[in-house]
Amino acid sequence: MFDIRLIRTEPDRVKEAMARRRAGVDIDAVLDTDAKRRTAIYDMEQLRARQNRAGESIAARKRSGENADDVIAEMKSIKESITVLEEQSRALDEALQQQLLILPNIPDSTVPEGANDGSNREERTWGVLPVFDFCPRDHVDIAESLGIIDFERATKLSGARFTLNMGVGALLERALINFMLDLHTREHGYTEVWPPLLVNSDSMQGTGQLPKFSEDLFKVEKSDFWLIPTAEVPVTNIHRDEILEACQLPLYYTAYTPCFRSEAGSYGKDTRGMIRVHQFNKVEMVKFTTPETSWDELEKLTANAEDVLQRLGLAYRVVTLCTGDLGFSSAKTYDIEVWLPAQQTYREISSCSNFTDFQARRANIRFRRDKKPEFVHTLNGSGLAVGRTVVAILENYQQADGNVLLPEALRPYMGGMERITPA
Repeated sequence: MFDIRLIRTEPDRVKEAMARRRAGVDIDAVLDTDAKRRTAIYDMEQLRARQNRAGESIAARKRSGENADDVIAEMKSIKESITVLEEQSRALDEALQQQLLILPNIPDSTVPEGANDGSNREERTWGVLPVFDFCPRDHVDIAESLGIIDFERATKLSGARFTLNMGVGALLERALINFMLDLHTREHGYTEVWPPLLVNSDSMQGTGQLPKFSEDLFKVEKSDFWLIPTAEVPVTNIHRDEILEACQLPLYYTAYTPCFRSEAGSYGKDTRGMIRVHQFNKVEMVKFTTPETSWDELEKLTANAEDVLQRLGLAYRVVTLCTGDLGFSSAKTYDIEVWLPAQQTYREISSCSNFTDFQARRANIRFRRDKKPEFVHTLNGSGLAVGRTVVAILENYQQADGNVLLPEALRPYMGGMERITPA
């Protein structure tokens, strides 16, 4: 969330940032609302000063036995005017807050310019792309032939964009979750948390999902509960409305949760298989840092996510999202894209972002190192999206005989199993 003081003092910088993001927001309208609100507050303060003087005059006249009816009438008029201005001030303050809540974060200067993902900048690649002496199948055909994922019955249970993992398919998801959590907690220094899957509107607003993206979320009727779209929401809000001590930072948290997304606006895209579904598993990493360390922490966060893919032996690339593809709350994002042989392309498997103080302002998360508390910087990244990791393993490790080899790092989590064979 924006500090209104930044818009007041550097309006041109903010306008330029919104233009880079193709945000389509009116900064002059924000300034106009702010100016009207400040005028109402000033006028109210002036009337309260007159009210105080009138009160003193009434008291003085009564002590001297003089008539104070005219001053009493004036005081009544002032009180009525103050009431009107109080209502105007509250309405303008609410309007200003709503305007500020829909402004996206300012992109970092290192974010490339561009309107869409075609302008994203490739930073590096890792691994060797697999070469097959047969035509590689996609994950849907592989999973169905192995009997480990039942897409048809999932549709019967819930509808389109759901999966039903069976037998080794369920074990594979659980093994990946445990592998990722163990790696992040035992080697990368994260503390594991198990957060609620239902959160309130304040939590959604704190991380930037509300009010702008309500249609992308699942709301529980007749309640203030929302199903989480990612563990980022509850984990970031752990410290909402708190003041941390500087010696506590950085804080590293990791969490496995199911995630729920309506995928509004994505109809017709990735309808086959597990790439874009309404419910999926993900292991998330969240950081709270000081402002001066957050950019180094972003590089470490991204390296932690990459480490998962490297240990699984899956080829990938890292790209920096351009201004037009950048998420609402992010100042800079690295997407990690894993290679999928059936599509002959890289697909996102993790997004690692620095939100600077944007989320901290919305959620009021601060730290103290001197007398005056400061806003922390928050970061988060997928470590990784579990379903898409399953997709990558099935497609990259498929064999000509229809079996799928398992990455060595995963075998201890699957009872020593070396390959998946038909059930």
